[in-house]
Amino acid sequence: MTYYRPIIVFLLFGIAAPVLNEMGLLSDTTLNLWGRYFCFAIAALGIDLIWGYTGILSLCQAFFFCLGGYAIGMHMLLKTGTQGVYGSALPDFMVWNRVEQLPLFWEPFHTFTFAFILSLMIPAIIALIFGFLAFRSRLQGVYFAIITQALALGVWLIFLRNETMLGGTNGLTDFKTLLGFELADPASKRGLYIIAFVTLFASYFLCRFVVKSKLGRVLIAVRDSEHRLRFIGYRVASYKVFVFVMASMLGALGGLLYVPQTGIITPGRMDVQASIEMVIWVAVGGRGTLIGPIIGAVLVNLLYSFLTGAFPGTWLYFLGFLFIGVVLFFPDGLIGLRSRIDIKSLKRFLPRRTRTALPVAAER
Repeated sequence: MTYYRPIIVFLLFGIAAPVLNEMGLLSDTTLNLWGRYFCFAIAALGIDLIWGYTGILSLCQAFFFCLGGYAIGMHMLLKTGTQGVYGSALPDFMVWNRVEQLPLFWEPFHTFTFAFILSLMIPAIIALIFGFLAFRSRLQGVYFAIITQALALGVWLIFLRNETMLGGTNGLTDFKTLLGFELADPASKRGLYIIAFVTLFASYFLCRFVVKSKLGRVLIAVRDSEHRLRFIGYRVASYKVFVFVMASMLGALGGLLYVPQTGIITPGRMDVQASIEMVIWVAVGGRGTLIGPIIGAVLVNLLYSFLTGAFPGTWLYFLGFLFIGVVLFFPDGLIGLRSRIDIKSLKRFLPRRTRTALPVAAER
């Protein structure tokens, strides 16, 4: 049955859902919402690699997520051309801020190919430099978590400023087309959903290949006994840098696919709270399992969509209680809880061992 699960999931979400949408039985809004969940799940896979398998808690995954989103957003804004509110070739927020010439760092994003490459390479380079400096200094545990939190906070403050020429607090929005396809067209939304799902599917199997390989066993060894691994001659810092870069690229890939579907990207998506929420997705699903973060990302965001509509203002309280409950009562997440229930159910059908009294030695 295990071998058929990926096929069933692919048939259900990759084929059945788009077909039902085409037939009018599944709304465009629902399909678009699930497409966003898949993008979050891709970013969650990156957290599971670095936290679940390597034991490094990173609190800047939302920053990498937004870098990928901003890169594709810049490309789509440039392709909007004169269709904006002010009828200028410059993005509307630049016209509002009285910018007369396109900033030089925007120029490479005219081409989709360059925008796609940069959306993955910029986060990878930042992660490479930051990770090299941090892991060479042997930062680990709570210290690494704090410094990545500081990174996310610092960049968030930079992106909030209008002088950065990235839209300030309003971010980038009002996208029209992507590769010539109208984003408002239901067929385009369906196509973006399929791309997001297929990318998630491929990312899962890529991560699975990594963790099942010799490299994956080394990453687990870093988590379980880093000092022993260093003692026998492994360059632990290199493995940490690798997994940090890979996690950043998965986060950026999720952001790249997220922005065309949601139509906006703002600095609010990269703050510290957003990164902590991503960690909670992985914790709820079950870290160190790959499938757990996907389930956690989808489930928590489904709850977010419901609670923010039914009980506005209660979401953060619920999220806090959810994280506390996970830590206290099922630290292995939903996947671990399921395994625990399966073991208990199995024990019910096993014959109980009866203790027999040992024969007392006869007195001499």
